[in-house]
Amino acid sequence: MASFPVINMKKLEGEERGAAMNLLHDACENWGFFEVLNHGISHELMDEVEKLTKEHYEKRRENSFKEFANKAIEEGSNGKDTSHIDWESTFFLRHLPISNISDLPDLDDNYREIMRKFSKEIEKLAEHLLDLLCENLGLEKGYLKKAFWGSKGPTFGTKVSNYPPCPRPDLIKGLRAHTDAGGIILLFQDDQVSGLQLLKDDQWIDVPPMRHAIVINIGDQLEVITNGKYKSVVHRVVAQTDGNRMSIASFYNPGADAVIFPAPALVQKESEETNGVYPKFVFEDYMNLYVRQKFQAKEPRFEAMKAMETVTGQPIATT
Repeated sequence: MASFPVINMKKLEGEERGAAMNLLHDACENWGFFEVLNHGISHELMDEVEKLTKEHYEKRRENSFKEFANKAIEEGSNGKDTSHIDWESTFFLRHLPISNISDLPDLDDNYREIMRKFSKEIEKLAEHLLDLLCENLGLEKGYLKKAFWGSKGPTFGTKVSNYPPCPRPDLIKGLRAHTDAGGIILLFQDDQVSGLQLLKDDQWIDVPPMRHAIVINIGDQLEVITNGKYKSVVHRVVAQTDGNRMSIASFYNPGADAVIFPAPALVQKESEETNGVYPKFVFEDYMNLYVRQKFQAKEPRFEAMKAMETVTGQPIATT
């Protein structure tokens, strides 16, 4: 099997641009995951984000997680079903359309400010990557960003997670297998502790930890907009017996009222087999379904959206 795709974004600026763009296209088309280096986010900022995130877990979240963990292990050891439990400590930051960073009571001021800076850099990288995808797909520059643009712009937020050591990974998963509902996902992950895996050709493949890299993956909405050219991929986190894995995943998603549908140019280019596979829907409607079916296959969600469109019998406005 080919090695996990890693794209040096510096090569997009010089003579090797063509090869780098081909690698990006292949990664999106055949993997749904890739890592980027030299992405424009300073190593100093990333180091500070990592330091403060790990300190925040130790000061604010570790004790409550230990209470949860002890109870979960006890229940699992006594034969109770633990298949619905994820071995993670998580909180969420919302950036767009309205930030909630000032509202979270247990963030230190320095951590709050550093995460604001980091989110701005991640937002710029997300929009740059979307334009590179447009170029590879033959879409006009800005098409994907515009497709995400609801009445208030895109939805953008960050899930900050820790996956502490698990004494019984046979009982409890780190995070159950799923695809991501949204658009493009940018992950700053621990470079020492592994655990993230994707499903490719019916095999679980490790996403390799790499210093100062950002892991990118395709969400369900990009699969729809690209008419299946780029597909979201099932992935999971495997609990580890050693090490506390940090995961900072930022989701650049459509606005709640954005109307999602295959790009007409890609519908025309693809074969008749793929045309008509993907529905047209409002992103918020998809998310309302996703929260109930996150750990189930995506295809029934697409079918449900198509059925909703058929039942209403009303065309969904695209303006």
